[in-house]
Amino acid sequence: MQVLYKRPFLQFVKKAKSPLQLAIEDAVVEASKSPELGEQKKGDLRDIFVYKFRFNKQEYLIAYRYGLSDKLLELIWIDFYKIGTHENFYAELKRFLREEGNLARKGER
Repeated sequence: MQVLYKRPFLQFVKKAKSPLQLAIEDAVVEASKSPELGEQKKGDLRDIFVYKFRFNKQEYLIAYRYGLSDKLLELIWIDFYKIGTHENFYAELKRFLREEGNLARKGER
């Protein structure tokens, strides 16, 4: 399985303190084992899943996208896009996806 961490995800982890980094690592392992645990978003973010976990009474969200093999339904890749608290999470995620070219702007369809 190929795992890719996008820039916003890596920047957050780098700035986080060690206990939170360990909690993030556990959440990433959990999401990688069972990617369907995350909630699939709708609308502009319909390809994105969000896995939620708590650390020190604070809820964190991890945005990711994954792909399965057609025949075996085996996880072949997972991309982790962003992690953070709920505040401005979805707006920042949409901005990053637009910059990266993975989200169509309204009226371009």
